[in-house]
Amino acid sequence: MKILLTGSTGYIGRRLLPILLADGHQVICLVRDKRRFDWDDFSPEDHKSILVIEADLSKEETLSGLPLDFDAAYYLVHSMSSSHQNFTHIESESAQNFVKFIDKSHAKQIIYLSGIVNDAELSDHLLSRKNVEDILLASSIPATVLRAAIIIGSGSSSFEIIRDLVEKLPFMIAPRWLKTKCQPISIRNVIEYLRGVLLIPETLHQSYDIGGADILTYKEMLYGYAKERKLRRLIITVPLLSPKLSSLWLYFVTSTSYPLARTLVASMKNEVVCKDNRINKIVPIKILHYREALQLAFNKITQKNIISSWKDAIAIGTMNKDFLNKVNVPEHGVYLDKRIVKFEGNQDTVIDNMWRIGGEQGWYFGNILWRIRGVMDKMVGGVGLRRGRRNETELKPGDALDFWRVLIADKKNGRLLLYAEMKLPGEAWLEFKIKESDGKAMLIQTATFQPLGVWGRVYWYLMLPFHGFIFPQMAKGIVGSLPRNQLAR
Repeated sequence: MKILLTGSTGYIGRRLLPILLADGHQVICLVRDKRRFDWDDFSPEDHKSILVIEADLSKEETLSGLPLDFDAAYYLVHSMSSSHQNFTHIESESAQNFVKFIDKSHAKQIIYLSGIVNDAELSDHLLSRKNVEDILLASSIPATVLRAAIIIGSGSSSFEIIRDLVEKLPFMIAPRWLKTKCQPISIRNVIEYLRGVLLIPETLHQSYDIGGADILTYKEMLYGYAKERKLRRLIITVPLLSPKLSSLWLYFVTSTSYPLARTLVASMKNEVVCKDNRINKIVPIKILHYREALQLAFNKITQKNIISSWKDAIAIGTMNKDFLNKVNVPEHGVYLDKRIVKFEGNQDTVIDNMWRIGGEQGWYFGNILWRIRGVMDKMVGGVGLRRGRRNETELKPGDALDFWRVLIADKKNGRLLLYAEMKLPGEAWLEFKIKESDGKAMLIQTATFQPLGVWGRVYWYLMLPFHGFIFPQMAKGIVGSLPRNQLAR
């Protein structure tokens, strides 16, 4: 069977694709940027069953000429983390463009992952999901809609936010929406449902609620996480925190962006509990408890096997969706800080050090200063350092890395290029390369800054003292020439 998979580089799509391939399907992966598709995740045999095609659902003209000979399509795109003002319009327009395209195809089914929408008054986010659902159900191609609540899995936004809150705050004064009920579902069950409804006749033209085995308040979910981690936590809910203050609370404590925090807070007033359990007779699977979903997520983290993370997903309509175009670092009108450190050790060891940079490992020198810079970035609406990294030892193009984005991760040739996503009066790149000269290996570390106007130039000169202190020691730390007790200074 031939399947069209939209959102194949997103959180859900990256997990569903290997399952579809294992079932023997041929999969057409619709992506906005082919460079973000990671062929290394698949065997040479799987490559024969994958066709990657570049198109943008928000631009109807890019869909012309796409293949139409597929049997079913998964619609797994959304704009939840894009700006509050335009995500509803973008989601609607993308769905309409998709329907115009798929109505010309040979498809027998559309499968859409939506959100539970049982309340009379819905948040903008859930209303947008419902609107997309209505657009897809109006297609001439039969649609099947799965409505999920909170998805729990390694790398999911919900899990990571819960993790941030519980791990970092022994005491919380929290907003009243923590008393709202929800029915969290394991990412494993979500994938099983997506797989299970494929071309099942009785699921056509239908919408189903999908949830886990437990109905919990958000407060109970936080306490449940603490119990699994054997952490003692105290949470007091108060009615005084406005939606704006609640959004800021989430934004500063967790790794979420402010637009996403605002969207989440607005949605948390709605109970997301399954009212319809018909799907369990059609797709009979073992429905996991919240505790089991947490344990599976912990196992993936322990095994360093996080397949996908919401932090690496690029939302439709955001400024950074073309970030891979930044691979060509400008040479004119820029400021440079270049450090060259020769070393006699094993090059592979130094490259491994490069690939471990950021996240829990830190930046090999002055970690406290990097953390302060992350807090400063958060204060002006940036991403800060809390995003961390998806995997402790692997880096791939498109990965989020603290407040950087990975552009090039060429381990074979020893080159790592990062692009700054922090708030700056300009653009910045950080590059690490291993070279040989006169028979000696060297690490070349280059920070490039392209200023925007006068304030960009002022910013560079204000940062010079810090750069002069941190960058030389960071390069030495990467090659292993700094004593271990100095690396975190």
